[in-house]
Amino acid sequence: MQEVAGSNPVPPTKLTFLTINLSNFSHVNINITFPDGTDHSYQTGITSSEIAKQISPGLFKKSVAAKFNDQPVDLNAPLLKDGSLEILTVDTADGLHVLWHSTAHIMAHAVKALYPEAQFGVGPAIENGFYYDIDIDSKLSQDDLQRIEDEMQRIIKRGSSFVRKELTKKEAVDFFAGQQQDKYKLELLADMEDGSPSIYSEGDFTDLCRGPHIPSSNMIKAFKLLSIAGAYWRGDEKNKMLQRIYGISFPKKAQLDEYLFCLEEAKKRDHKKLGKELDLFSFHREGPGFVFWHPKGMRLYRTIETYLVDKLTQYGYGEVKTPIILNDALWKKSGHWDNYKENMYFVDIDEESYAIKPMNCPGSCLIYNSNMHSYRDLPLRLAEFGNVHRHERSGVLNGLFRVRQFTQDDAHIFCTPDQIQDEVKACIDFVQEVYKDFQFYEYHIELSTRPDKSIGSDEIWQQAEDALRDALINKNINYKLNPGDGAFYGPKIDYHVRDSLKRSWQLGTIQLDFSMPEKFELEYVGSDGNKHRPVMIHRAIFGSIERFIAQLIEHHGGRLPVWLSPIQAVVLPLSEEQLAYSHAVFSKLKDAGLHVEMDARNEKIGYKIREAELGKIPYMLIMGKKEVENKQISVRTNKDGDLGSMEIDALIDKMNYEIQQKA
Repeated sequence: MQEVAGSNPVPPTKLTFLTINLSNFSHVNINITFPDGTDHSYQTGITSSEIAKQISPGLFKKSVAAKFNDQPVDLNAPLLKDGSLEILTVDTADGLHVLWHSTAHIMAHAVKALYPEAQFGVGPAIENGFYYDIDIDSKLSQDDLQRIEDEMQRIIKRGSSFVRKELTKKEAVDFFAGQQQDKYKLELLADMEDGSPSIYSEGDFTDLCRGPHIPSSNMIKAFKLLSIAGAYWRGDEKNKMLQRIYGISFPKKAQLDEYLFCLEEAKKRDHKKLGKELDLFSFHREGPGFVFWHPKGMRLYRTIETYLVDKLTQYGYGEVKTPIILNDALWKKSGHWDNYKENMYFVDIDEESYAIKPMNCPGSCLIYNSNMHSYRDLPLRLAEFGNVHRHERSGVLNGLFRVRQFTQDDAHIFCTPDQIQDEVKACIDFVQEVYKDFQFYEYHIELSTRPDKSIGSDEIWQQAEDALRDALINKNINYKLNPGDGAFYGPKIDYHVRDSLKRSWQLGTIQLDFSMPEKFELEYVGSDGNKHRPVMIHRAIFGSIERFIAQLIEHHGGRLPVWLSPIQAVVLPLSEEQLAYSHAVFSKLKDAGLHVEMDARNEKIGYKIREAELGKIPYMLIMGKKEVENKQISVRTNKDGDLGSMEIDALIDKMNYEIQQKA
């Protein structure tokens, strides 16, 4: 099927649309299976909309599209054979994506009405909303977005239906090369395999699109155009840069208001902004995509790393370290050369070509092969905080979320085939325990299967996918299938963590690999005395420490729990008279292993408290005349405000308890 493409008003033309004579099927019934497993018989040619109306008026009212045999279809598409049917409503993620995609179409309609010369790239629904790429002579501004929104409102009020028609490829090419030429749609059509491209008309506007769409434009109740950015056509820097308009829509205004509130909150929580304000890290043009960690940021980094090192010991891992630069021959052997070369950096040493490692797994294979192994040695669990480098285009770099150098909390488990289930389930338990400690309680799991670019036989891939699926089922874990998104060497379980603003981030992963042990000829001696091939499990919990820290900062809005905070307390003397006592308190806190600072500046206490609050420091310890006399501390927290006075030992006990409990 073709990609979503740009749009044009329908010019007068003669087209032969593919039609179906339903009278030929009127005497035949079809059997429809619903998600709850129930079956029902209907007359051939019935639509999903008609079925939804029969089920309940409420379902009919909220319906936007359907899935028939797992393929998205319009509500008014006739059903001509037996199959499974799921009605998509605006309450579901798939249904909301249909609404977003249709809103993108309405936006393109409005742009064309205001800028007749405009041509369009692609306009898909994305994770949060939609965008459309536009080729237009004038540079759009925020004021222009308001004009486009006003035009969209006029279009929506007309309540036009989305009408799908199928063409032959030649008819589609003739259509878009006609009265209103569109070079981008023609390019998309040229790359299509022969088939039946579809177009959607809404009012006087037509889009090359696979669909589906909502039945009518007036189902869009609340929307907002958010921003404008540059985007190279098809993501290729050699192509022209188009203007990309981002937007969002919802079936209710209250949902839009909540989303916009969260969007503003996200700006305040932006880890790039907070990283600078809290003096954690920086980026410099001398190393784009490479992180410069500052002392406070490094303290946070080491706290997370030390935490996981302790967990690794509990779960029976041995820690290893492999070189950053390794000969090209290794990467050709591992399959990275053929499948990942465009993301790698290379360097010549002694007239030989070497690569800076993008992944740690080949190094672990070499460690495994440095000794003979018996089945009694397995499972062998090797963990590595591996520093890797991957070439990312400058346009996709995004703070700590997308960098060119990062550290993976990587692990490779070598086991026998009959140990796979127990090891994968142990990895699942490990991930859940860690996320609980970091207060990530909401996440969903995806099972990602074989991608187009991969190594290994069909049989090996099927075996690996079945093993991961069985482990999830045995742990009673719900998961979503993500076809074609596995690693090139094996399928994987991915953890998508939802933060306090309900945004989802992909962090942890568990990957099963039969291919790399084959390529590296890994062996162990079994109980039968013969040599066998081990299975390799790749496992990361944070994904990368950099991305995990970005996630933590934004999840907590910079107000990290005491156990993670680079500065856990600041001592604030009211005047020079309290300096001696303040220094004594400061020293006792440091001796207790707490991260503490002293602010002895000649400033008003209100100013110093405000500075500490902006610095997201959990505890502010105020020293006045009364505190010195009573040998106590006036305690204030960033979270709860004034806690009153307490003795220093009581404060140390309180803070240590919070740290131990990871409160």
